[in-house]
Amino acid sequence: MKIFKRILLLVVLVLIATLAYYYPKLTIISGYSSKYLVSQVFIAGRTSESVANTDLQAPLIKFSSSEINLDGKEAQASVLGLKNRKALFREGLGGVLLNENVELDSDYLIPVRTIKFDSLPYPLGHMPAKDTLFPEVDYTKLKEAVNQAFADPETQQTRTLLVLYKGHLITERYVDGFGPDTPVLGWSMTKSVLATLYGILDYQDKIDLNLPAPVNSWQQDNRKNITLNHLLRMQSGLEWDEDYDSLSDVNRMLFLTEDMSSSQETKKALAEPGQIWNYSSGTSNLLSGILRKQFADYQDYLNFPYRELADKIGMHSMLIEVDLMGNFVGSSYGWANTRDWGKFGLLYLRNGNWNGQRLFDKSWVDYITTPTADSDGTYGAHFWLNAEGLYPEVPLDLYSANGFQGQHVFIIPSKDLVIVRTGLAEKPEFDLDTFLKDIVAVFP
Repeated sequence: MKIFKRILLLVVLVLIATLAYYYPKLTIISGYSSKYLVSQVFIAGRTSESVANTDLQAPLIKFSSSEINLDGKEAQASVLGLKNRKALFREGLGGVLLNENVELDSDYLIPVRTIKFDSLPYPLGHMPAKDTLFPEVDYTKLKEAVNQAFADPETQQTRTLLVLYKGHLITERYVDGFGPDTPVLGWSMTKSVLATLYGILDYQDKIDLNLPAPVNSWQQDNRKNITLNHLLRMQSGLEWDEDYDSLSDVNRMLFLTEDMSSSQETKKALAEPGQIWNYSSGTSNLLSGILRKQFADYQDYLNFPYRELADKIGMHSMLIEVDLMGNFVGSSYGWANTRDWGKFGLLYLRNGNWNGQRLFDKSWVDYITTPTADSDGTYGAHFWLNAEGLYPEVPLDLYSANGFQGQHVFIIPSKDLVIVRTGLAEKPEFDLDTFLKDIVAVFP
């Protein structure tokens, strides 16, 4: 009997310790589930059952219970009935996670879109792609490479794949429930979209990246020397914890903070600007807040990404969600269908020129692909690089927009190639090195 009581006591203590460890994380888990669910249902047009049975089966997230209110355009989630969180969808602004006692105004501004479906074939337009055959391309090997990317659905979890070569659609493939028109959450691919907005402002001579960042709270200490260039290169020297498995800075920002643009601003300096490289989603959202300061009114800020980028290249499925204070969540919450992510890659492959209209200068491409010190050649300015052979069997000039769970837009100028891959798994579950090697080998 004594042994039984001791075992029971030990079990109880273990349960208490486990609950004490995970309890602070419950609000993050339920927040993730409700926000993710409402956005997937109302932006991507997926069913709540599909999202719950696949996307929300990630570690820890799977312990949440969520439900959707289609009429109210709301989602709620909790973990074992604890830490209930609610998220709301607003047309034009996307999903937003509500904090306790926060009520959003029912009268709000939304971006003004100019949506024109022109008569050009994809990717320059919205008509069916030309059926083009290139004699130098081994289509049998290409098919094999694509098949391999979808060979193990349970492990690889590839959902969409698209390849553009010489400005033509060469191949695309989608799993059931996804198609060319299904918006996909880019996660940190949004950072590259945000950087592009700065490239557009730079081309329009409306911003100087070498000037100190216009952050009032930094003007009385050494943070006043942080430039926009430092921020775009993740070289601010500021403290930041980008750990998605803990109550880290990034999780607090995405799932607890009302004004995400302020999260990095309040951090102390660990080093002088330019001395260290530290990847930070907080920095991207700070840049989103700084971007807002470039406009005389909020409506112009809302319109800018669509007027000057997305709708100019026919990337009409794009939506960048905002936080509770109306800032674009430039770190993480950009959506577009796979074909439109391909257009984004092609814009860079064409050095900022879209069918004769220039959005940004070739020098901007040079800037974002110049390796940042201390990044081991893997990072430029809000884009990832292969400058030092991160992917050893593909060209060194490859650069990309990358996002959580294996979202990628790869641009390879030397091959005149854009590759888009989206899914729910990344390395090591999805063998990205072999995937790129096999795809690139098809093209001379």
